[in-house]
Amino acid sequence: MSRIMYTAGGYLKKNPTWHAEDSPWKAKQIINILNKNSIYPKSIVEVGCGSGEILNQLELNMPKDTIFVGYEISPQAFELCQKRKKKHLNFYLKDFLQEKDAFFDLVLCIDILEHIEDYFSFLRGLKKKGEYKIFHIPLDLSVQTVLRCFPILKVWSDLGHIHYFNKEIAIEILKDTGYQILDYFYTAGSTDLPARSFKSLLARIPRKIMFKLNKDITARILGRYSLLVLTK
Repeated sequence: MSRIMYTAGGYLKKNPTWHAEDSPWKAKQIINILNKNSIYPKSIVEVGCGSGEILNQLELNMPKDTIFVGYEISPQAFELCQKRKKKHLNFYLKDFLQEKDAFFDLVLCIDILEHIEDYFSFLRGLKKKGEYKIFHIPLDLSVQTVLRCFPILKVWSDLGHIHYFNKEIAIEILKDTGYQILDYFYTAGSTDLPARSFKSLLARIPRKIMFKLNKDITARILGRYSLLVLTK
């Protein structure tokens, strides 16, 4: 898997909406962690912004003087962004790390690390681009995904995930690349977002019960959770 998947149209073919339907929920998680930590950025950039809908949702729900910028390497995703451009919301078809003088109050890296071949170099380069950073990292490593194997192969082929994380690995990687962890929490798209099948709807019952009892164990055993991390 390489960036050709994103630049040549392969990702769009498999994911024609570029997951825009999940964006209101993701934007809500971002606003929650910012409010919880009393952080009110005036400039926000998203790296690998996809369809641009997360930024669009943030623009609709944050102070009107906030500046939003999205960077994307996929021409197809960039086309999707164009209908979301506004006075304080702009998009660029560029590699954000190549923008030498770019600096923002908040850098968003939402469901990106799992796609990047050398994410260590990426993280070190990203660190100097903003005061605060928020990462949303899918936790593809769990007991059931390792035992079944199929779920990992599916996110590889359909979503381009070439790296797999659990909570502990994700946190240690961020620390190892120089980030200060300010806050984090699990996000439960598997139970919060609309079910894609009757089978997944039924699976929500034990998942919700277990998650209330012990979040860490549930994520380690069942998987299909993500980690939202606020760093500096």
